Amino acid sequence: MTSPTTPSTVASDWMLSMARGNFPELYERLLVEPLFRPWGNALLDRVSLDRESLAPASRVLDVACGTGIIARLARERLGDQAHIVAIDRSPAMLAVARAVEPAIDWREGDAAEPPVQNDERFDVIVCHQGLQFFPDKMAAMRAMRRVLAPGGRVGIGVWRSLEENGLFYDLGMVAERYLGPIDDARHSFADADALAQLLVDAGFTDVHVDRVSRETRFALDPAVLARLNAMAVIGMTATGKAMADAERAEMVDTIVSASLPEVARYGRGGVLAFRTSANIAVARGDYLERDGGW
Repeated sequence: MTSPTTPSTVASDWMLSMARGNFPELYERLLVEPLFRPWGNALLDRVSLDRESLAPASRVLDVACGTGIIARLARERLGDQAHIVAIDRSPAMLAVARAVEPAIDWREGDAAEPPVQNDERFDVIVCHQGLQFFPDKMAAMRAMRRVLAPGGRVGIGVWRSLEENGLFYDLGMVAERYLGPIDDARHSFADADALAQLLVDAGFTDVHVDRVSRETRFALDPAVLARLNAMAVIGMTATGKAMADAERAEMVDTIVSASLPEVARYGRGGVLAFRTSANIAVARGDYLERDGGW
């Protein structure tokens, strides 16, 4: 899963993995290193500006961890003394996370009702590109605040608008030709002011939101990236969800073919390079609210 890849091996592995239903493995292999690791480091850099926030013995909670890149990055920074817990609703994502790093405490559960003990508290809580998917964002933020240690810090990363995310915007415009308007959940919480207000309303203090942009580079066969994105956006539309498997597969092929000229515009020396943009919020929980009191 962590061996080097080439365009030819990626293409063949893609077909084999999709036939086996192993999307989480593809997510880990194809998206984590070029996209989620750099942005994960950016989030941890900001949440650890206060040295006490990421001391070697810190207790860290990664919410909506996916295949676990943030939890792994925290472990790389802090070493074996840290107590790192990571939660996600998807058993398939957690299975990949456990295979990559067995030493982390992986737990299946919901962000609004995190699977933590009554007396467990964390010095740092992070949520990397997960908040925008939560059906009840306030419930999730209040749950994070409830399990945050006094004076602890929370760090939240969410993508900014699709228009500010280069190639993904162009791919979305292509897909809309065939699917109609797409409500792209990945970019559904792009408003930095709304993010700050959510944290304030959930009871956090010292709230700061940075609008961050960086170059992202994919050393991938362009068709593979186009296919990953086509599958994602089809799953976000009522049209796509209503399709039978064969019809959906045909639609993916159609969108990929139409997307390749757009992808080619971002190619440089065998690498796809474009800007991605996110909001990164950091806040503090100085006290704990219980049943409306202090």
